Amino acid sequence: MMDELQAVETFLGGLLGKLQPAARRAAMRDIARELRRSQQTRIVAQQNPDGSRYAARKPRTKPGGKLRDKRGRIKRAAMFAKLRTARYLKTEADANGLAIGFAGRVARVARVHQLGETDRVAPGGVEYRYPARVLLGFTDAEREMIRDRLLQHLTK
Repeated sequence: MMDELQAVETFLGGLLGKLQPAARRAAMRDIARELRRSQQTRIVAQQNPDGSRYAARKPRTKPGGKLRDKRGRIKRAAMFAKLRTARYLKTEADANGLAIGFAGRVARVARVHQLGETDRVAPGGVEYRYPARVLLGFTDAEREMIRDRLLQHLTK
């Protein structure tokens, strides 16, 4: 992830220096808003930045082979439904740069899934090594969008 950020910064750093601070701030805000939107749609589609699908949830069964009852049911809805909302997926932009990330307590959950770390399934429960599901990352289309938006702001 850091290599991707450094590549974008070296590519666009010279162009950003040519803008006035107010114009840079507007460009960063515009790019951050569009990046968040594209990250949200990719999370809805359950895809990593390279286009592969997220690893499926681990199937869980009772010792008798039945799925859990209503009380301990396993959610089969799309993962990260609340994480992708603007309430948790925050953007910050100023004349020096932009940041997109998760805010609050959900940042830990996002980090565990982003990096494929080990965490407790429930408070006091068993530990499980989650497969890496890259929530935030650059696709080729997003790199092109960043370049295009920056060029739009440069030609104004």
